[in-house]
Amino acid sequence: MTDLTLILIRGLPGSGKSTLAKKLITDSSHKLIHLEADMFFIDDEGVYLFQPSMLKQAHDWCQKQCRELLKAGQSVVVSNTFVKQWEMKVYRDLAELYNATLKIKTCTGQYENIHDVPVLTIKNMKKNWQS
Repeated sequence: MTDLTLILIRGLPGSGKSTLAKKLITDSSHKLIHLEADMFFIDDEGVYLFQPSMLKQAHDWCQKQCRELLKAGQSVVVSNTFVKQWEMKVYRDLAELYNATLKIKTCTGQYENIHDVPVLTIKNMKKNWQS
């Protein structure tokens, strides 16, 4: 029997969350599915079209996908900023509900900010960061 795992990767934009998720998927001994709210904004041609007014829907989508995968017995890695501890609560609850091992990893690297998040936004996120 494969152990069900939920890995949360948190960090500021450009800290290496997606890079770590890809590495974990490659290195894992069992299949992991990667989710992040940004995936909600990728169109059918693979183009990223961020719409700030739809951010809540994007996070709801990510949580729903995670729930469905865990329910089906699939391990998941979710990478989002998770600046505040409460932002991980839904995922903590899902891990408990589906008896999944929860692992939380924090990225602090300095990579390219691929989604062009404004510097002021990143500074505010850093100021509000909860360990």
